[in-house]
Amino acid sequence: MVMLATICYIDNGKEFLLLHRNKKPNDVHAGKWIGVGGKLEKGETPEACARREILEETGLTVEKMHFAGVITFPEFTPGHDWYTYVFKVTEFSGELKDCDEGTLEWVPYDQVWDKPTWEGDHTFVGWLLENKPFFSASFTYKGDKLVDESVTFYGE
Repeated sequence: MVMLATICYIDNGKEFLLLHRNKKPNDVHAGKWIGVGGKLEKGETPEACARREILEETGLTVEKMHFAGVITFPEFTPGHDWYTYVFKVTEFSGELKDCDEGTLEWVPYDQVWDKPTWEGDHTFVGWLLENKPFFSASFTYKGDKLVDESVTFYGE
């Protein structure tokens, strides 16, 4: 089965807002530091999903967002291939609120790689920091281990 989701990295010019997944029971992302986002609802565009998830999880309203790429995670959860739309938010308004999925924290760029996360996240977060062109990537995991990856950049 195909699952559609968004992952959003909110950038204030010197830090990314990361979500430490430490509150949700039976969470595949438990203990990891990731961007915010979630599953698309029926009839929802990826951009609308990203805006909704950001507001729900952070209390922030997106003012400016860049569609950075698409990542496929084959069999990331049993029986499910995940297709994830990646967004980078550079302008927003509002005040941070508590998130019921974990703890939100502004993390300086040079400390992002010190946080425990998925191995592939380190790769594509680097692409966001480097402002790489639009990408289509695939990251295959066996448990927590990245076993295969591929990427194509468009417009390079």
